[in-house]
Amino acid sequence: MKSILKPLLMIAAMALGMTAAATLPARALVELNVNKGNVEPLPIAITDFQGGDALGAEISGIVSADLKRSGLFAPIDKSAFIEKISNPDATPRFEDWKVINAQALVTGSVSKEADGRVRAQYRLWDTFAGQQMSGEQFFANDANTRRVAHIIADAIYERLTGEKGYFDTRVVFIDESGAKNARKKRLAIMDQDGANIRYLSDGRSIVLTPRFSPNRQEITYMSYESGQPRVYLLQIETGQRELVGNFPGMTFAPRFSPDGQKVIMSLLREDGNSNIFAMDLRSRSTTRLTNSTAIDTSPSYSPDGSKVVFTSDRGGRAQIYVMGADGSGQTRISFGDGVYSTPVWSPRGDLIAFTKQTAGEFQIGVMRIDGSGERILSTGFQQEGPTWAPNGRVLMFFRDSAGGPKLVSVDLTGRNEQPIPTANFASDPAWSPLLE
Repeated sequence: MKSILKPLLMIAAMALGMTAAATLPARALVELNVNKGNVEPLPIAITDFQGGDALGAEISGIVSADLKRSGLFAPIDKSAFIEKISNPDATPRFEDWKVINAQALVTGSVSKEADGRVRAQYRLWDTFAGQQMSGEQFFANDANTRRVAHIIADAIYERLTGEKGYFDTRVVFIDESGAKNARKKRLAIMDQDGANIRYLSDGRSIVLTPRFSPNRQEITYMSYESGQPRVYLLQIETGQRELVGNFPGMTFAPRFSPDGQKVIMSLLREDGNSNIFAMDLRSRSTTRLTNSTAIDTSPSYSPDGSKVVFTSDRGGRAQIYVMGADGSGQTRISFGDGVYSTPVWSPRGDLIAFTKQTAGEFQIGVMRIDGSGERILSTGFQQEGPTWAPNGRVLMFFRDSAGGPKLVSVDLTGRNEQPIPTANFASDPAWSPLLE
């Protein structure tokens, strides 16, 4: 399947040559150690990209906002800049940037090509070492200039932290509008920063729990359009939709396997028990993975596909369990007070995020895959449904306050909580992989 963005965005990713300053002896290039417990945000100066009129300022503004929102960078106010960059390809006056403690500097330019495309390029400089660290250029049409900005922010993030960024991604969610007792719920998709919201359903039927494929621009979700909950696949690019299958009883929380070839879900069968099943999307054959008299639900695969985390109340109240992808070795891993739900495995494979309800509060937290090291990142009234950014450093969830749910992100420190702007109420977010 073609990516929706490939015909629209040509990502040249051409490296821009290092300047003569790169040959000078200098100290090690600036970098952020994101594995430390308490990371001090890195002061960084991001200049308006030259040319392109307002477009240059728009692109640099998006880059700055992305990096600031991560909590790892502290963009310096432009009013403090001493040097006014007029030629982004020339070596900056590093002393002017060291005076304002800019440990890294971003310069760039935007121009229109003869064929109508936009060309954007950036350079990342280490001001104290007096070196260019990286530089690339990208081509896009006018509709994808925001994507170029996110890609540049990802490149800067990766060069300075050593880890992949997460800005060139999208989030699918449930847009909620109308009175509380008559809510219209529509499938919607947006950039990870809340921009470019687009609706994928018309709101005539209730839709729930959208989830991204890990390797395609495709989602699975539940719809009540037939009066019964059914699981569908939707190709975001084409709008093509297909029914995964007709299941007797209720269906809950479908998710893709890491290779995108299976969907795992909880089914309520005629015997009244809720158990976990996996369906092969090619053959449409189903495999039952749990067989208990309890409520087993909310399954999520590990990134290598070898294990599944889920919740079960087989011990008296809902707790988190892990089993093999074939249903073997079902083992409880959570033992804290309260009720656990919506576990989801980190794309890094090292943590499991969850919702926990205890003492009248809802908490978003993480634990190691053996259940140890439980850590609460956010506490509030009626919040749930964590989803991971593709680099495993940030979570998004929804919180019900002031009359309806809104989206919120938080990093693994728990100190960088950010509201995600949406026009209406919003719930059930699911983060896409990095776009290609």
